[in-house]
Amino acid sequence: QVHLVESGGGLVQPGGSLRLSCTASGSIFRLHDMAWFRQAPGKQREWVAEISARVGTKYAEAVKGRFFISRDNAKSTVYLQMNNLKPEDTAVYYCHGSAWSWGQGTQVSVSS
Repeated sequence: QVHLVESGGGLVQPGGSLRLSCTASGSIFRLHDMAWFRQAPGKQREWVAEISARVGTKYAEAVKGRFFISRDNAKSTVYLQMNNLKPEDTAVYYCHGSAWSWGQGTQVSVSS
């Protein structure tokens, strides 16, 4: 089976930090570009960040300078370090790669 499992979400105050993890199985992780998406209540899923197989990175304007994506191919895991979190970052966060179906996501809530 090929699947993705996200973890690391939670409730944090504005200005706080979280690190999300996404572990992949069933395919050759190191060959694939990986991305993070998020979906806030009542909104469409939106792209947040991506990291290529060659470790190039791109970010949405809304998170640039605050979020950082990285990968550990030995662990088949992609990370999203989220700093200076804002209430508008509240969403379910999903990782994605072309070889996998969408996972269950992990909830991030930013509130005082």
